[in-house]
Amino acid sequence: MLVLVVGPSGAGKDTMLEAARAALPGIRFVRRVITRPAEAGGEDHEAVSEAAFARRDFALQWQAHGLRYGIPADIADDLAAGRTVVANVSRGVIADAAARFPVHVIEVTAPPAVLAARLAARGRESGADVAARLARTVPLPDGVRVSQVVNDGTMAEGVARFLGALTQAAAPAQRS
Repeated sequence: MLVLVVGPSGAGKDTMLEAARAALPGIRFVRRVITRPAEAGGEDHEAVSEAAFARRDFALQWQAHGLRYGIPADIADDLAAGRTVVANVSRGVIADAAARFPVHVIEVTAPPAVLAARLAARGRESGADVAARLARTVPLPDGVRVSQVVNDGTMAEGVARFLGALTQAAAPAQRS
């Protein structure tokens, strides 16, 4: 099963994924390839140049915020072997992923006021940029299994909800 994690900036996806990686060692958590310098902060990713990105083979890829993102092609081998693979992706690649792999989406979200406070605390964007991010909506494609995790409490509560959703999503793959 390919578990795709999506959600708005500030929802806590990276925190949830980090905690799940430590708690669920039998699952592959994909390290994204991004055309962003490693020292730019944020998630742990494989930093590459535009030229290096163009030479790579990806199972999924997209552009956002002036950067290119990729999920390595070797996830197909893990999926074919019956392994659960978890990847943080853009909503825009869900339909493509679902056409090629068995997919379950976990949407991590929080109320707009919580998201706004988290984004403001990061200090990386202006108030107008934060408002624009919060106004952006991209619907999930029809026919895809989706679990929603509302991360509006403590970190421990959010992680527990995420682990529950991930364990449930991975269950069919773990039984095979």
